[in-house]
Amino acid sequence: MSAILPTDLHCPRIQMSPAGPELSRIVAGMWRMTEWGMSVDQRIDFIEQCIDLGVTTFDHADIYGSYGVEGQFGEALGRKPSLRDQMQLVSKCGIKLVAPQRPQHSIQHYDTSASHIIGSVEESLRQLRTDRLDLLLIHRPDPLMDFDEVADAFSSLRKAGKVLHFGVSNFSRHQFEALNRRIALATNQVEFSPLHTAPMFDETFDGLQDLGIAPMAWSPLGGGRLFNGGDAISENLRRVIKGIADELQQPFASVVFAWIMQLPCRPVPLTGTGRIEAISVAVAATRFTLSRSDWFSILRAARGHEVA
Repeated sequence: MSAILPTDLHCPRIQMSPAGPELSRIVAGMWRMTEWGMSVDQRIDFIEQCIDLGVTTFDHADIYGSYGVEGQFGEALGRKPSLRDQMQLVSKCGIKLVAPQRPQHSIQHYDTSASHIIGSVEESLRQLRTDRLDLLLIHRPDPLMDFDEVADAFSSLRKAGKVLHFGVSNFSRHQFEALNRRIALATNQVEFSPLHTAPMFDETFDGLQDLGIAPMAWSPLGGGRLFNGGDAISENLRRVIKGIADELQQPFASVVFAWIMQLPCRPVPLTGTGRIEAISVAVAATRFTLSRSDWFSILRAARGHEVA
């Protein structure tokens, strides 16, 4: 049975940390925007439809679309500047890609030096056609990362009004806490889905819950494997989720998003789609919770064994 989504969907908001930003409960991930084939007007329409749903937070990185996504999004903001004050902009830096847009890069590598962080922010602001980022994340942990240098760069950007809040992405619990001791962080954006449950068991989520900080979850649908994965675990997981979705008369993906958001550390899932219907399905997940038995049925199918 296909679920009929309510017409009055509106995404709630969430305080990411005690002194952190307030973001929408579902975040619109922009990393595939250059693949969507949208005109500037279509991008404006898409952004406006997201905002109408209450999805007001848009996730970027300098490298997305081979350094092209922020510019495409910025074209839309440049055409309609009034949209900027209705949204929160998140971006990331710290990876240098080998790309035609960066001919000076001879090898893909990490760079979390203060000069690169500050330069990346200034370029993101230029591309996005805005004067500030609401949240800046270090994209990946860097073996050459100096925590004190990163904290100093963050402090400089905050003092200049160019970035309001800071966080990280793909950091371990220890890496997060080491930087958080030097400057308050608002989130750790990590991969999480029923097909990638490691953050539940490697102390990442436990540590964030202890600090009252909400993680962000990228690839919540397993990069599409929940829909089309042919391996035994994906197929069994799909059957279990579909059975719960049919019983609840909710869309399949809504059940997955609800499962993620039910964790007490309050994960904030990112979408990765240019289809407003798919974003509506994610928002619908904010309106219901799973029974404990249904929640653990999904976990059992994800892990392939009972909890004890």
